[in-house]
Amino acid sequence: MTKPWLFLPPLWAHALSPLALRILHHITPPQNISWHALKWKNLFFPNPLGISGGIDKNAINVLDWQHLGAGFIEVGTVTPKPQPPNPGPILLRDTQHMALWNRMGFPSKGLFFVKKKLQRIKPQLKIPLFINIGKNRTTPIEEAHQDYHLCIKELHALADAFVINISSPNTPGLRTLFHPDRLPNFLNSICHTQPSSSFLLKLSPDLSQKELLTTLEIAVEAKIDGFIFSNTTLSRPLEGLPQEGGLSGKPLAPLSKQQLLWAKTFLKSFPEKLIISSGGILSAEDIQERLSMGAHLLQVYTALVFHGPFFFRKVSQVFSQPLKKGEINAH
Repeated sequence: MTKPWLFLPPLWAHALSPLALRILHHITPPQNISWHALKWKNLFFPNPLGISGGIDKNAINVLDWQHLGAGFIEVGTVTPKPQPPNPGPILLRDTQHMALWNRMGFPSKGLFFVKKKLQRIKPQLKIPLFINIGKNRTTPIEEAHQDYHLCIKELHALADAFVINISSPNTPGLRTLFHPDRLPNFLNSICHTQPSSSFLLKLSPDLSQKELLTTLEIAVEAKIDGFIFSNTTLSRPLEGLPQEGGLSGKPLAPLSKQQLLWAKTFLKSFPEKLIISSGGILSAEDIQERLSMGAHLLQVYTALVFHGPFFFRKVSQVFSQPLKKGEINAH
């Protein structure tokens, strides 16, 4: 199948995608896709495949993704104040290796823009909505908790869960919040901001096994409700990419899967915790593998770039039939 968007410069394709999704919404029938349905707390997921944070940063296409068959949606990252992307190059696409590089740095129209958008469309939303929140670039790391508190206070009535994003490599100093001297107080303050809300922690794939397990212990103690494995990586298995910025897609898969294995072993004692796998999920075969490894839900980003917005439909067609090993293909 021809994928014309891949012939556009990546930033052009990125900028045009919201309009393209709205058009698709109006010219295609709704995809009411149900397979491997899941209930968690009071939320029902018709299928386990959702969109990652970073795709719909400002909640512009929420209903469009629902129309196209997503099982749940994560919007954001949302910051308290509007802020532009980082200066300089911010997005590169490596088609040969099915990879994306970005150093966007939480570009956001701000929480009040997102709040207004979600208030308007929330009554029409039938699938769970996660809101990914972060700090503004100019907020000192010592005051980061204030940015997260403000987002939670303003958006809690609209969020089925908050994704606490302290793992982006594109906001200077952000990952220092994972330090064991900082993380307990930070997470405890977050979870006490709105005790009735659910909170998910998005992990960095660059944590060692020891660092990951320490982080999970602290998070469980703080009553975090679930985890996303994982954000983009600073590692560079591919040559020719800038050293700054995060890498996603196929090269991220080994790190994401390794984290999932480490985490699943630890979280066996906490079956109520939601486990979401993200990173390098590009086919139905990848989906089946992550589910078999213990993930409850899955998120895609790069797959939508390379396979297009009908990826949800293609996957559902695959999973609607009994499959033997080697027969899965959602390209």
